[in-house]
Amino acid sequence: MHQNSILQLTKSIAKLPSMGPRIAKKITLHLALNKEKTLLPLIQHLQDLYHKVQTCHICGNLDENPICFICANPARNQQILCVVEEVADLWAIEKTNSYQGCFHILGGSLCALSGKTPQTLHFDSLFSRIQQQQFQEIIIATSATINGQNTANFLVDAINNLKLHKPSKITHLAYGIPIGSELDYLDENTLSIALSGRKNF
Repeated sequence: MHQNSILQLTKSIAKLPSMGPRIAKKITLHLALNKEKTLLPLIQHLQDLYHKVQTCHICGNLDENPICFICANPARNQQILCVVEEVADLWAIEKTNSYQGCFHILGGSLCALSGKTPQTLHFDSLFSRIQQQQFQEIIIATSATINGQNTANFLVDAINNLKLHKPSKITHLAYGIPIGSELDYLDENTLSIALSGRKNF
């Protein structure tokens, strides 16, 4: 591996979430020094990720099938829909084993400065699902950040303005979640309590 290859890989790793130049350099050196044991399996996993993993046509989750294992499971409660911002939020809630309903991933939260508008997020597909499936409850599980709360308020207004098949109730996670926190950083117990103690909007 030429020095240029090391530098290029370090720069690429440094661009990943929660990474920086120092951590990226350590990872790159570890891979370069452990090609057979670590680097080759990683290359295979990355190729599998690129070729096999796709976005679920229904909820937006990641899976190796067009319809993810959650949406394809008939045992899930089809009357409850939990709306989250990102795939990581869905995974965090699933890890609690305290929710057995359906999901919908928005693809982020509203933020004009970042170009996140209702048109760029998965709002239209959400409203279509609500009108087609007639959910009894919709849980707005956006983050306890300003953008998350703005997104939640926007969704509540939009859902209440739907002409057909409005849900019986719209709820949000309990306020045990610290203000400013993101769901995928919370522990399972905190998320489980927030789900079980959800409130009406």
